[in-house]
Amino acid sequence: MQRRAPRDDRRDQRTQRAGGLGRALVAVAAVPVMLIAAGCSSDSGSGSDGGSGTPDAAARQDGGASTGSTPSAAPTVQAAAYATLPEGCGVLAKKTLTELVPKASGKGKEGTSSDTAARASCSWSSLDNNGVKGSQFRWLNVSLVRFESDAASSGEQQAREYFGKQVQDALAATGATAVKSAPLAATGDQATTVRYDLKKKEGAFKQQTVVSRVENVVVSVDYNGAGLAGDKTPDADALVKSAEKAAKETVAAVRAANGEDDGTGSKAPAPAPTGSAAPSATALSASPKA
Repeated sequence: MQRRAPRDDRRDQRTQRAGGLGRALVAVAAVPVMLIAAGCSSDSGSGSDGGSGTPDAAARQDGGASTGSTPSAAPTVQAAAYATLPEGCGVLAKKTLTELVPKASGKGKEGTSSDTAARASCSWSSLDNNGVKGSQFRWLNVSLVRFESDAASSGEQQAREYFGKQVQDALAATGATAVKSAPLAATGDQATTVRYDLKKKEGAFKQQTVVSRVENVVVSVDYNGAGLAGDKTPDADALVKSAEKAAKETVAAVRAANGEDDGTGSKAPAPAPTGSAAPSATALSASPKA
């Protein structure tokens, strides 16, 4: 029994060496797996450290913002060209008033307005009484409305809309007959003349309405005439020419009030507006006349 001991010891030693060798082989085999895993971990992390293969990296190279995330600039609304209005009763020359309303007293009746830089108006009445031969009646009204630009639309755009509404209102006047309309040249940026007949208990009236727009201001001229107490009805064509003349003078007065040289077309700096902001088209829709 004692002679077998050395062999048993050698057998145990071989077993131990074999076990150690097996563990070493397993350890060696595990090294490539660890290296591969480490390499994959390094590659996936390189994108977050500034690599070019990931969306995050592309975003950082573009300055940290993607192409679709930058908000577009809000559109700029054009500033209103005209900042004020002339005095309503001062837009027409004395000679013109003498021709259109020869028997009018005083300088005219100025309309009420809480902001004369936004709204102005004036009216004149003339009655030429010829006794038993009858009389001639004339009535003239000039109205001016200025629109200011706001966040939604420019003053010019609002004036365009109001201009169209004024023309439509004239065309649809209650009781009007023989309605005619025509564009009018050389009177602001837009102008239309509307004419019609209107019968009242006092007599037969000839009505002329000239609506014009110059930049962000709308001018309306109403002029009518009638022969009363048996006098003859005035000539409609003559009344139209007079109304159109008044409209042209009023447009020129608007330009002059805002520093514009009507003779050359050049514009001087407009005076600063006074009072509150000009009305919007919506606010005026219920009250077309100033």
